[in-house]
Amino acid sequence: MSTKYAVIGATGNVGREIMQILAAKGVPAKDVTALASARSVGSEVSYGEDDVLKVLELDKFDFTGINIALSSPGAKVSAIHSPRAAKAGAIVIDNTSYWRMDPDVPLVVPEVNPHAIADYRKKGIIANPNCSTIQMVVALKPLHDLAKIKRVVVSTYQSVSGAGKAAMDELFNQTKGVYMNKPEKETQEIFTKPIAFNVIPHIDVFMDDGSTKEEWKMVAETKKILDPKILVTATCVRVPVFIGHAESINIEFENPISDEEARNALKNAPGVVVVDHRANEGYVTPAEIAGEDAVYVSRIRQDPTVENGISLWVVADNLRKGAALNAVQIAELLTRDYIEKAA
Repeated sequence: MSTKYAVIGATGNVGREIMQILAAKGVPAKDVTALASARSVGSEVSYGEDDVLKVLELDKFDFTGINIALSSPGAKVSAIHSPRAAKAGAIVIDNTSYWRMDPDVPLVVPEVNPHAIADYRKKGIIANPNCSTIQMVVALKPLHDLAKIKRVVVSTYQSVSGAGKAAMDELFNQTKGVYMNKPEKETQEIFTKPIAFNVIPHIDVFMDDGSTKEEWKMVAETKKILDPKILVTATCVRVPVFIGHAESINIEFENPISDEEARNALKNAPGVVVVDHRANEGYVTPAEIAGEDAVYVSRIRQDPTVENGISLWVVADNLRKGAALNAVQIAELLTRDYIEKAA
């Protein structure tokens, strides 16, 4: 019996990426249903190189017979339709922020805590973490296993694609406007300040303690996924890059660890590629990794200002490993270890 998929939010950045990944993995188009809001009904979305799928209306769709729903529609929509899909028998892998901190919903990164998938039985929902959290914990996991992480200080450099297609359009239009002498305010709708040729230390809403919701997510999600005892402080920044998030991560460990030990642990870790040469071009940038699956780690070095300190530079495609690919990897493990065994 083939696995039947529904992709919720199929017309968005992440939904489109999910379908390209499913197609690349050989899932037949006949086994995938594309769902979106009423305004997208009847439109077509690409599925691999040769196929297209007609978009059906999410509000009217009956999930009976769907095995796995890969959901990226926005938190408010997910609050309604993820439980509806689960009630109909589908297992939902949800990419929104709505379910991540629900104690009955596992928050999963396959390279880090695949065992947590088993908890899907509580609500029929598995949560995909925030894009910036995913790439960080993939890099932290082998180091935590090696020397036990005590504290993490992370600054992110997040691309505009994390805020959706309209945000990408805003960067493009503002950049074009600079050369055409067109005022930035005319093209400023998504971001609080101009994004072209600028950086904005503000992602999501502000909280009472002065942090933003994006920063809070990185703290709370890292604790839930990796270890509740790890102390995390984050500063999240939007940068004028279309695809690919980068992070500067400073880690303090409980036990001694050398930069060479850290490098070797990362080289042997699943989902990680180390490119770390102390020379020109001996590191990875977002422009080089768009469309890539791995989490790339560079600039591995000792921090002499704290006992047992290591600093890293971590880069990943936020639409793939930071969202779509992570969801599909969860689906693969779910199918192999749970759905097929129960059949």
